[in-house]
Amino acid sequence: MTVLAIDTSNYALGVALLEENQVLGEYITNLKKNHSVRIMPAIEQLMKDCERVPADLSKIVVAKGPGSYTGVRIGVTIAKTLAWTLQIPLVGISSLEVLAAAGRYFNGYISPLFDARRGQIYTGLYQFTNGQIVAIEPDQILLSVDWAAKLAKLDQPVLFVGNDLPIHQAVLEEGLSSQAVFACVTEHNPRPSELALLGKDKPGEDIHSFVPNYVRLAEAEAKWLEANGKL
Repeated sequence: MTVLAIDTSNYALGVALLEENQVLGEYITNLKKNHSVRIMPAIEQLMKDCERVPADLSKIVVAKGPGSYTGVRIGVTIAKTLAWTLQIPLVGISSLEVLAAAGRYFNGYISPLFDARRGQIYTGLYQFTNGQIVAIEPDQILLSVDWAAKLAKLDQPVLFVGNDLPIHQAVLEEGLSSQAVFACVTEHNPRPSELALLGKDKPGEDIHSFVPNYVRLAEAEAKWLEANGKL
């Protein structure tokens, strides 16, 4: 089985090829650049370097959000198009779960996060049990100060990971004190190889009904619904 993983859900752009239990190749950048221009060349270069062609692919795994609305849409659209064209399964994985995979060997809870502006974060709570990642709290959006207060009640160490961590670190430190553990800078980029591994054995989803998980409505859509009395 050869799996192509695609993640454009945030600033970090990542693609990977996983064949059986070997990572053939992986490409990651963490740049504020247009993913729509860069993602296909990245996939093509990775496939070329790994000496694989589209017909070799067995499954597409994509980070389905939350994150940047535009970024999530780009990745999901490309993944759906490739899966439909090649007639192979498509699997979506939480963008936060991919990030949480960095804490595989942490003895405690893992809280991946992306900045959601205005003091808010996209986050969830994960833990590794018998080598498998388990969602303890679902992906959600809330104020970082409220998240810290909620986690403090668990009385367990929590590993925070994500490129946006510096924005909220002071609030988390104040609310959790010694409970808060912060990942190393080299662990903050979500790894597309982890994305491939997470989705490798999951069953394919219906391509036509597959949609991103934004966690909240895009601001423009929310305003439209509110103006039309549907929110």
